[in-house]
Amino acid sequence: MLDETGLVLEGGGMRGVYTAGVLEFFLENEIFFPYVIGVSAGACNAASYLSGQRGRNKTVTVEYAGDPRYISWRNYFRNRQFFGMDFIFDEIPSKHVPYNYNAFYERPSEFVVGTTDCHTGEPVYFGKKDYKNDLLTVLRASSSLPFLAPEIPYQNRMLLDGGISDPIPVKKAIEDGFKKNVVILTRNEGYLKKPSRFHFLVNRKYPLYTGLQKSLRQRYSIYNETMAFLEEGNKKGSVFLIRPSLPLKVGRMERDPKKLEELYYQGYVDAEKSAEKMLKWINNHSM
Repeated sequence: MLDETGLVLEGGGMRGVYTAGVLEFFLENEIFFPYVIGVSAGACNAASYLSGQRGRNKTVTVEYAGDPRYISWRNYFRNRQFFGMDFIFDEIPSKHVPYNYNAFYERPSEFVVGTTDCHTGEPVYFGKKDYKNDLLTVLRASSSLPFLAPEIPYQNRMLLDGGISDPIPVKKAIEDGFKKNVVILTRNEGYLKKPSRFHFLVNRKYPLYTGLQKSLRQRYSIYNETMAFLEEGNKKGSVFLIRPSLPLKVGRMERDPKKLEELYYQGYVDAEKSAEKMLKWINNHSM
C-alpha cells in the first residue's frame, strides 16, 4: 500500500533537476508518500513537491540557473560560496518564487532532511517536529557543500551537506519503519565513487573537524556500500529505483539552462514510464 512506502531522494547539486522532473510527474498525478527523506538538492526539490507547487522546482532550478546570483564564480570570489546561498534560501522563497509554507505544514507526510555534523562526521536527521518553522535552515545546511559554502550553526551543532555522511538515506527510512521504499537517484546505473586524492586540503580547510575529515575520506565507500544495498533491495523487491535512463550530461555545478531543462524532462519521462510498474509494485508488495 502507498501508505506503507517511503520516498528516498539522493542529492547531487544541479543533477537534482532530474529529481525535480520525477517529482513534478508525481505532483501532477497526486502520487504522495507518507514519509519522504532526502539530502541536499533532493531535499530541496522535495520541499516544493510537498507544498504542492507545480512548476516551482523547474522555475527555481532551471530558469534561475543562469542568474549569477544563483551560481557563479562571482559568488565564490565575493563570499566563498559558489552557490548564492542567501539568494537561494532567503530571497527566492520570500520574494521571487514564494514558498507555500501553509500547504507544506498541512500535508500529513513526514519530511526528514539529512545533514552532517561537522564535529562528529555523523549524519543528523531533522523531521517536522525538529525543525518546526526552520525548514529553510535545515535545507540550507543539507545543501552546504564543503569548500563551497560555510557551515550552518543549528541546535548547538555545526552542519554541512547531508550527502557527505548519508548520500542516499534509505537505511534511515527503514529505521523509521518504512521497509519498502521508492528511491530516486541522480546517477546512471553502474556509477560508483572513487576515493578522493585531496584529503590534505580537507585537513587544511577543517583542522578542528576531525569527524568531518573522516567522513569525507570514507564518503566513497559509504556511497558504494549504499548502492550495493539498494541493488540488493531492488532484486528482493524492497526497493524500487528510478534513475536517469540516458547518459548524464549535467554535472554538480551545471549552469546551462538547456542541459538542465533536458535533464528535468528526462526525469519527468522516466517517472511517467515507471509509474504503472511502480504503483503495481507498491500495491503488490505489502510488507
